[in-house]
Amino acid sequence: MDAAEFDRFADEYHLMHEKSVAITGEKPEFFHEYKIKVLVRLAQQRDLRPKSILDFGSGIGNSTPFFRRDFPAAQLASADVSQRSLDLAESRFPGMAAGLRIEDSRIPAKGDTFGIAFSACVFHHIPHEEHVSWLRELRRVTRTGGMLAIFEHNPLNPLTVRTVNQCPFDENARLIKAKEFVARCRESGWKDPKAQYHLFFPHALSGLRTLEPYLSGIPFGGQYSVTAIKSD
Repeated sequence: MDAAEFDRFADEYHLMHEKSVAITGEKPEFFHEYKIKVLVRLAQQRDLRPKSILDFGSGIGNSTPFFRRDFPAAQLASADVSQRSLDLAESRFPGMAAGLRIEDSRIPAKGDTFGIAFSACVFHHIPHEEHVSWLRELRRVTRTGGMLAIFEHNPLNPLTVRTVNQCPFDENARLIKAKEFVARCRESGWKDPKAQYHLFFPHALSGLRTLEPYLSGIPFGGQYSVTAIKSD
């Protein structure tokens, strides 16, 4: 991951994101909150009550207030290659998360630390040949019995592809299909990886969003999640 690239975009990230998602009729905060609400459900499905959570590729901290609201008892660590992003996150949400600067392909945390390793739309910025090594690193810092929860853009959804192509921050992005990401989770040692699809309806059809949990097996949602467990 290129720290200089993310430092360059840190100050303008929110505005760029807002412009790129305008076609959906939603503000960026909707998507950050949405993922954490889904994460709560995914953790419940796995019967997990995490005492600590890692936000891998946390950027400027957009998920932080929703973590604090929905996982109030959990300690939160925000990890990123961009020191500028970590500094902005701390200024926006002081004291809500411990900032961890990722260097030399390593997360600066001891093994078996976190109950959930979470990442939101980060892996499409990582070269695909490095996915397995980063998934192994996330497995290292996750406790036995803990959960991996990765959210990514779905390349099978035309609106998602259009949004990514229009966002300067995603100029070097390479999307990955859910089934391929599931295979990489298995290769890196995670157990029982499962994919679910999300974000089927734009704002104009928001009244139908209560149906989305029932559509999670249909591979056309705007994004998908992959969860897996560290078994030993």
